[in-house]
Amino acid sequence: MTAETQEQHAAPEKGAAVSAIIIPESEHPIREHLLDREALKVLYRLRDAGFKGYLVGGGVRDLYLGRTPKDFDISTDARPGQLRQLFRNSRTIGRRFRLVQVFFRGNKIIEVSTLRSSSEFDIDGDDAVLPSNNTFGTLEEDAFRRDLTINALFYEIENHTIIDYTGGVRDLDDGIIRVVGDPDRRFTRDPVRMMRVVRHAARTGFSIEDDTFAALRRHREKLLLCPPSRIRDEVLKDLQSGASRPWAELCMTSSLWAALFPLYADALQGGDGERIRQELLNIFTVLDRLHARGGEDEPVKIPESLLLATLLLPWACQRFNLPETNVRGQAFHRLSRMIKEDVDRYFGEPFNVQRMAKEAITTLLINLSTFHHARVQGGDPKWLKRKSYYRDCSRFYDIYLESQGIAALKPERFVVDKPPEEAVEVLSPVHEGNGESRTRGRGGLNPAFSSAAQGVFGLRRPRE
Repeated sequence: MTAETQEQHAAPEKGAAVSAIIIPESEHPIREHLLDREALKVLYRLRDAGFKGYLVGGGVRDLYLGRTPKDFDISTDARPGQLRQLFRNSRTIGRRFRLVQVFFRGNKIIEVSTLRSSSEFDIDGDDAVLPSNNTFGTLEEDAFRRDLTINALFYEIENHTIIDYTGGVRDLDDGIIRVVGDPDRRFTRDPVRMMRVVRHAARTGFSIEDDTFAALRRHREKLLLCPPSRIRDEVLKDLQSGASRPWAELCMTSSLWAALFPLYADALQGGDGERIRQELLNIFTVLDRLHARGGEDEPVKIPESLLLATLLLPWACQRFNLPETNVRGQAFHRLSRMIKEDVDRYFGEPFNVQRMAKEAITTLLINLSTFHHARVQGGDPKWLKRKSYYRDCSRFYDIYLESQGIAALKPERFVVDKPPEEAVEVLSPVHEGNGESRTRGRGGLNPAFSSAAQGVFGLRRPRE
């Protein structure tokens, strides 16, 4: 990276101003009709109320690349309290930093955040893990607080321009994943950013910028400092992304894989290392094919416990000689106990997996042999089809078969039936005799004992 490029992508010093690059509508592919209708409603409501609103992050990135964004997030100079007054169909969430979720029909949610300050980049501060010091700030400060340059872009609807403080548009054009600011400092403050770098590189097919990639390798062990549940949730996002194979390949190339999954350290280093690596990639190829089926009409949903079990499959096959092992009776229960203990020791505790999920993973792994030998003998017997675990275990075994190149799994087996949409009745406030209105009970409902006939349970309050 040249000195000029380093200066452009570095976080600004305290008090220093950075000029934004304004890309006019004639020089970018984003058009207003491509934006989500509800997101436009929020942006126009903010504008009409005198606030500034911007489409930010992944929404701008995906629209620029000609893709349909999964989410349309919005940032504004309005404070959370002002947003709640402006959007009555909303709620406030978050602890470190408050976000406002605006609700629309069909369970549609648009998240609106107030622009944040760049206090994290105080050059006099310590290189400590990110503290909960999020405060309100300017558009420029918010841009330099974001993880990647390609996610630090703003689109505004007044002049239909893209506002770029970090060189994100150029990186989109060049196909580069680059951290905003100094990667060593950013990864030290929040090691999970390393996982986001790999995720976006896998999803976009972009290459990781040299300094960012070198910092990944230097700081990979810092992932152990993060809460296990947070790492688990990030891994699940990657398994569900439809780009899990390139994600795994990048994790292995950058050495993040060993930090995330030390249980594979010996397996991948041994004589069977290349075979196990290829088995992992084959499984992720199957998952990506299934998730590619996803859509609004017939979305594919693979249970989280099943996804985690696929992640452990090559390790378990080598460790317990699955699916060739054929044991029954007491031997079956002993093997089940061994698998459960090892899953808990090497995966459950490090990733803070809940007990029910660990039991589901154990059930999937131990019954891999059951299904294997049943299929060898001609098919699934009736007694097996009556088991409560039959559906998930049969789908899990079919994923294994396809990863071995034996058969193709039909995505329809993971299609989620959409529940019928229920009408939600919004109750009006109850008017009191003095002309004022107030809401009685939770959500405007009358309490159990009520003077009104429609009280809960139909119980009327006794007269005094």
